[in-house]
Amino acid sequence: MRLYNTLERKKEEFVPLNGNKVSLYACGITAYDLCHIGHARSSVVFDVLVRYLRYKGYDVTFVRNFTDIDDKIINRANESGVSAADLAEKFIGEFYVDMDKLNILRADIEPKCTEHIPEMLELTQTLIDKGHAYSTSSGDVYFKVRSFEGYGKLSGRNIEDLQSGARIKPGEEKEDPLDFALWKAAKPGEPSWESPWGQGRPGWHLECSAMSEKYLSLPFDIHGGGQDLSFPHHENEIAQSEAATGKEMARFWVHNGFVQINSEKMSKSLGNFFTIRDIIAKFLPESLRYFLLTMHYRSPLDFSFEALEEAEKGIRRVYAAMEQMEEALKKDKWSKAALPAEVLTELEDAEKGWDAAMEDDVNTAGAMGHIFTIIRLAGRIAEDKAWRKSEGGRDAWIRILADMKKWGGVLGVFTEKPQTFLADLKLCMLERKGIEVAKVDELVTARQEARKNKDFAESDRIRDALLELGVEVKDTPHGPVWDVI
Repeated sequence: MRLYNTLERKKEEFVPLNGNKVSLYACGITAYDLCHIGHARSSVVFDVLVRYLRYKGYDVTFVRNFTDIDDKIINRANESGVSAADLAEKFIGEFYVDMDKLNILRADIEPKCTEHIPEMLELTQTLIDKGHAYSTSSGDVYFKVRSFEGYGKLSGRNIEDLQSGARIKPGEEKEDPLDFALWKAAKPGEPSWESPWGQGRPGWHLECSAMSEKYLSLPFDIHGGGQDLSFPHHENEIAQSEAATGKEMARFWVHNGFVQINSEKMSKSLGNFFTIRDIIAKFLPESLRYFLLTMHYRSPLDFSFEALEEAEKGIRRVYAAMEQMEEALKKDKWSKAALPAEVLTELEDAEKGWDAAMEDDVNTAGAMGHIFTIIRLAGRIAEDKAWRKSEGGRDAWIRILADMKKWGGVLGVFTEKPQTFLADLKLCMLERKGIEVAKVDELVTARQEARKNKDFAESDRIRDALLELGVEVKDTPHGPVWDVI
């Protein structure tokens, strides 16, 4: 298995530091608002990485933190007239609601910043004792960036270039514009904790250094997060942790790409800011998760509702094929014929291709291509009169369904019963079109009555009316079946 390591700027073979055990830390949310599509992407990326590592047989310990004290939380709490603690707890709860819908597994350990103040105070004191940090008369504590020789190694930034744009704000007592806060002196009305430097609260970067060392010990295997966190957050984490301990913080640094909206940066001011709930109000959560997997995790992802509709067609096609196979396998009489060797070779090649794609930096987009190869193969078996009645065709369908279950478990999709998913999708698509199911059922029943009375002109008129609504009716031996197109 090869992973792209941001620290080395290349793909490297992934070998755990401790035998079969894998330690992974991913930065979680700052709990002050509902999660947006960027949070969804990062959560899906690291969920799939954890699932895949476990699929490969590794014993994974996954830590994902919650930032529950921060300037944004304090400001939003003041605006809302609630405490910062209550606001953070509320949005941590909302995070779980959204992530459960996206089939995101809970992390093994989910620490909160405010529950680890002693560990952060200890780390800060260590940095002061080693000459990497200093306290000020106001009670702030800053990390001395120039004291850490490796600063910039993750992001590739040069200290002199950073210096040219850095400024000390009025009221700050920094020795150097590049220095960053480890501990912030309390301001009136803000939550605070006692420290050797007076009442205050931790800086944002400090928490992940303290919590990752506590739960995983250094060095650990993988540190992850969105690309926007590589600088300054992860760069500052490295400086803190490695300056304090003298150890490498993490072996691999994995970052997912940005999400854009219609090729523009997502921004509330531009009116193109979408929460997860904005999206799943119109689409099934699994359709969103599937869409997020259709691009390689390091690539920029351009979100639009049109692109999501295209992804919806893809996941619908997979589930429809699964339903077709399951229905076909219910019969109990099969000819003894086998499938041609080249068909089985095609299936084997697709299976190997899926593995190869996932081994190559968790390339879910490539893996999806091999899924559609076996879905097309399943369709060809169904279309061939001899194959679909043969034991060879039956065995291929069983094998394909087993692959779908196995791969779906890694990707976190294709895990519903096909009939259930397709029925839910049909209702979801109708709702987007503003059409009531009762209206469709009424028209389908009227069409059936017209056919029964041999009034084919009326039957055709109703069929056309349904088509105008975006509904297609197919007549089967078991009666009419309608679907959204």
